[in-house]
Amino acid sequence: MFDSLSSTKCEFTRRGKRSAAGFTAALTAAFLLLAAGSAMAQGAGPGGASPRLERRPEARPGTVVIPQVSRMSPGDAGIRSHANVRFILPELASPSEAPPFSGYGYETPASLACLYHVVTPIAGCNPNDTTNTPSGGSRTIVIVDAYDDPNAAADLAAFSAQFGLSFSPKKFHVVYAGGSAPPVDPTGGWELEESLDIEYAHAMAPDANLYLVEANSNYDSDLYPAVQVASNLIACGQTTACPPGSHGRGEVSMSWSGGEFPQEVSLDSYFATPGVVYFAASGDSAGVGYPCASPNVVCVGGTSAARNEYTGDLIREIAWSDAGGGVSYYEPIPGYQSSNPAIVSLVGAYRGVPDISADSNPSNGAWVVDTNPYFGSVYTWWVVGGTSLATPLVAGVVNASGHFASSSAAELSSLYSASGRLGVNDITYGACGYYSGSFSGAGWDLCTGLGSPKILSER
Repeated sequence: MFDSLSSTKCEFTRRGKRSAAGFTAALTAAFLLLAAGSAMAQGAGPGGASPRLERRPEARPGTVVIPQVSRMSPGDAGIRSHANVRFILPELASPSEAPPFSGYGYETPASLACLYHVVTPIAGCNPNDTTNTPSGGSRTIVIVDAYDDPNAAADLAAFSAQFGLSFSPKKFHVVYAGGSAPPVDPTGGWELEESLDIEYAHAMAPDANLYLVEANSNYDSDLYPAVQVASNLIACGQTTACPPGSHGRGEVSMSWSGGEFPQEVSLDSYFATPGVVYFAASGDSAGVGYPCASPNVVCVGGTSAARNEYTGDLIREIAWSDAGGGVSYYEPIPGYQSSNPAIVSLVGAYRGVPDISADSNPSNGAWVVDTNPYFGSVYTWWVVGGTSLATPLVAGVVNASGHFASSSAAELSSLYSASGRLGVNDITYGACGYYSGSFSGAGWDLCTGLGSPKILSER
């Protein structure tokens, strides 16, 4: 049915569009003032303050849960960001057995590597049968998240051992963006986010150097300086200064997002370090978020791996109905989109997102190890989805491809070019957005962008 609607053009009502005013030179100070105002109103603060600990939500086995850290509150835009993670507590997990469990279609590193052609694909890419795990990757991937995950290294090692991924402790590093360990999120939600991010970036590119940069909080005044720390890790490697004109290459993955706000255009320079390609989640709800909307960021949307309910074999990859996407209120359309008349007909004079998409549906999400307490209870194995899964996945896939662009702009220009280095699987089925008012179709669309990645055959 949706195929017949692929040519439908969507009309967008823009409410209150305003030109983006520039920030003052004291950008960080402005962030702190905004955060302080929100803190007085909401009882939380930046610079290391712990988030509010609310009543424990229902987390029954087999039920999709949207944790507190993935919920955006009114007034958060431009002040603090949220995770884009949803999870299921599997019903069959026990200390004596580990995934995958026969008969369940939850994704593994091998099944996702099959789906995105990181390894030679087999028919069905069945999570219960696919055992060919990635072995590539090089240079550096940096994950930026909020708060401290004290079990990050141990959980990544356990995850790697379970799925047969190579893991060297010398290639995994935790960096405190503020100079000392951030507080732990007492809800456990940000720790789950961090486990997901490092495990699936590593899953696609296990031989890459992997950094986890931890911001003191999820306030933008902490997260954006952490992005700069991440950029420097790639541009300068592990040295304290780069030789003149010398830069490294690698990826920065940001699975968090916030609502758009008028001053966001002035923050786009955070994502312009030479040699670094930035990836950000489109979000787990209708609409457009930031930093995903930045023209200097590869915006990663969500798909769903539709599988046969009896065999677990892949039927096709379709749009995930809850993934974010749409037209920015503030970011002008970049050249890599304006050169395509079909895209212009959908978005007009403003940036459209996402650019590319990957598996996000938590109903058949991916196995994750996280041993941090969640509201006081410890669960080792989780099934996790959301565009927080798609973002590190795509960053890892791009790293595994062996092509390292000179910037995000270069990566995006290549991606939108017919001769792009990264192969794309066009997603042509599914709906998304408010009232399911946008549809996947041939070429770029507001649900899945250009489609999902594939880096081996059939580019």
